[in-house]
Amino acid sequence: MNIVFMGTPEFAASHLKALVESGVKVIGVFSQPDRPKGRGRRVYPTPVKSVAEVYGLPVFQPEKVNSGEGLEKLKELSPDLIVVVAYGKLLKSSVIDLPTLGCFNVHASLLPKYRGAAPIQRAIENGETRTGITIFKIDEGMDTGEIALRREIEIEISDNFGSLYEKLERLGREALLDFLKIAEAGRIELCKQEGAPSYAPKVQASDLVISDFSDAVYVLNKVRAYDPQPGARTSLDGKMVKLFGAAFSDRSYGKSRDGEIVKVEDHGMVLSCGTGNVIISLVQLPGKRPMSPKDAVSGWLIREGMILGG
Repeated sequence: MNIVFMGTPEFAASHLKALVESGVKVIGVFSQPDRPKGRGRRVYPTPVKSVAEVYGLPVFQPEKVNSGEGLEKLKELSPDLIVVVAYGKLLKSSVIDLPTLGCFNVHASLLPKYRGAAPIQRAIENGETRTGITIFKIDEGMDTGEIALRREIEIEISDNFGSLYEKLERLGREALLDFLKIAEAGRIELCKQEGAPSYAPKVQASDLVISDFSDAVYVLNKVRAYDPQPGARTSLDGKMVKLFGAAFSDRSYGKSRDGEIVKVEDHGMVLSCGTGNVIISLVQLPGKRPMSPKDAVSGWLIREGMILGG
């Protein structure tokens, strides 16, 4: 099969690398245009572009792919199948109807749950215990197409965004290679998405803020969902601090207020969170690197009795 790959971030780049190293015939790679990043606004290639260049694959970065030069290039390539992984653009019928076998997307959730841009973070944030990879045939909706293949895994209480990302990235690569074997054999079987859909909108700055410490489960999941990047945050003594490494504590520390640092121990600081206590193993204050709460206490940056979120 002649395959065109579409993707942009690291998650997609690892899938492209897996395809090439498995001998899949990738005839072209489409990625978002390179954008300026960071304080210096330096322009960096997208991770997918970087992988494509390592393997000598032709790369195209049109502003528009559903019309104009982007669409014309796709027509020239005449792919049998288009594989999409976190491309960042919705495809229209002009592209969807182009390949003989169709366009298929690798999505990091069990569709129809968590359609959208941030399925990994939202699943953790909402306390899900299962997630997975869905490969579906793209239609003009947002992650609404018929399912071709699905793989499921457990979300462990110890998982954060970083660890679950790695698990789903690995599962996605395996699932994609399995799917392409099925496609090459002409055995694609599609089924409709079943159940009520839910959505995973792009993460906004306001999503990262914890202002309510009355529910231990809520606080735990919020920290896990944005650990290690970009970090859940809350106010402390008039400053915004980031919290990492959350876990439940089953110890009792007596009467305390929601969000209070009731104890600082070797393994972290214990927060009173209404329905229980949550241990935070790393804290990052403005202008500082993440540090243990004990080091923060030694540096007179935090102390027991302080209130977070107030």
